[in-house]
Amino acid sequence: MARIESKLAALGLVLPAPLQTPPGVVLPFSMVRLVGSRAIVSGHGPLNADGSLAQPLGKVGAELTVEQGYAAARLVALAVLASLQRALGDLDRITAWSRVLGMVNSAPGFVRQPAVINGFSDLVIELFGAQVGAHARSAVGLFELPFGIPVEVEAEVEFAA
Repeated sequence: MARIESKLAALGLVLPAPLQTPPGVVLPFSMVRLVGSRAIVSGHGPLNADGSLAQPLGKVGAELTVEQGYAAARLVALAVLASLQRALGDLDRITAWSRVLGMVNSAPGFVRQPAVINGFSDLVIELFGAQVGAHARSAVGLFELPFGIPVEVEAEVEFAA
């Protein structure tokens, strides 16, 4: 078993199936675009193991607490990892997490977006270590996110051939 897969298994974490889009929704783009040695990852939301949207939905700071947002961001990390595994074949090919853009569905006045997106960053660094997992990052609050998801993240990684 590959190194990152072994760490996921040791943590009791499972990579989800591809996103099950709601009825009538068409996504005319790929979840991961490979360009040279870079993988550019489209925005992902939190998924259950079967690929359905994870609950709870809503705005952090209103319907969800910071802790629930953090947990949702961890689920987003697993969804991103699953897409990268499908695109690359092996997560051990990732040599650097370059950048992460974390978007939080925020209630008016909510300003703790970095604490929410830490759920994503903490898991990436735990799995890949500080050398590979450290990344440039933005964490922003948005008025709405697709389907009412609390967190969406896009990323870019470098990988070995």
